[in-house]
Amino acid sequence: MGFEQRYLTYKRRVDTFLQGLVRSAQPSSLYTPARYVLDGGGKRVRSVLVLVACKSVGGNLLDALPASAAVEVLHNFTLVHDDIMDNASSRRGRPTVHTRWDNNVAILTGDAMVALAYRALLETRSSRVRDLTRLFTEGLLVVCEGQAYDKEFETNRTVRVRDYLSMIEKKTGRMIAVAAELGAVVGKATPNQQRALRTYGALIGRAFQVQDDLLDVTADEAEFGKRIGGDLVEGKKTYLLLRALERARGEDRKMLLRVYRKEGVTFRDVPRYQAIFERTGAIDAAREHIDRDIRSAQRALRSLRASEDRDMLEWFADLLRARTF
Repeated sequence: MGFEQRYLTYKRRVDTFLQGLVRSAQPSSLYTPARYVLDGGGKRVRSVLVLVACKSVGGNLLDALPASAAVEVLHNFTLVHDDIMDNASSRRGRPTVHTRWDNNVAILTGDAMVALAYRALLETRSSRVRDLTRLFTEGLLVVCEGQAYDKEFETNRTVRVRDYLSMIEKKTGRMIAVAAELGAVVGKATPNQQRALRTYGALIGRAFQVQDDLLDVTADEAEFGKRIGGDLVEGKKTYLLLRALERARGEDRKMLLRVYRKEGVTFRDVPRYQAIFERTGAIDAAREHIDRDIRSAQRALRSLRASEDRDMLEWFADLLRARTF
């Protein structure tokens, strides 16, 4: 079985587990939106990573399945609340929870999903449930810290690339690192193996976010599933914007500062910003940063014994680097 087919097989296992996680129907105002979120699909990147990490250290996939589902539910919780904060109207081609219902329903649904995530985690067959819970809890707190920094950056006029990288290491990278480390713990990894998988997850998590920034201005719109340049229009301080600001002069710099200061950019302006990112080398810098993190992540895996599962983790990193959506 090829890695892609194995990935899809693992994804289906997670989806099946998630279908049985919401065990109540009433009150419908709570559980119907929760099911709606969990039935919304997604790539299940984090949950599949738990399973592959577990197997890469000799663990049993079935033992790790509840923890993998827990990570997926927690990730979806963050999306529900992020959508409220970002005023997002759609997610994965469907109305967001607060759009389809209202803000109060969305807040409560997100709260319930945290509890559902812990319900799944506590079903994990492991003698180290306390360690798993600590990792999970600390990971959630760090993700919240990352989101707080992200919101602060909206009005902060002193954000630099290093600040941005620190923020995404928390908001995006930490939960992917937690996924890899949870799999390691369930699989009874050695301390060295656990550390290697944590490092691997953190690096591909950071690369994943920089790739998102890159796709926002370079992807094919039909394949990407949303309008190109949304980050610019929303005035987000992305890797590309901050890197371009370090290098731009004259009119280019004035244009970039319009985004940085949230002075109003429209989708008609996006091609001009794409050209600025090309001229300043910001696009090339983003690609180089992604490649560097992916290579470092793959080097971290050398602490694991050679196996098909370790090879799949290397393939998984390359998959994230090559994604176009």
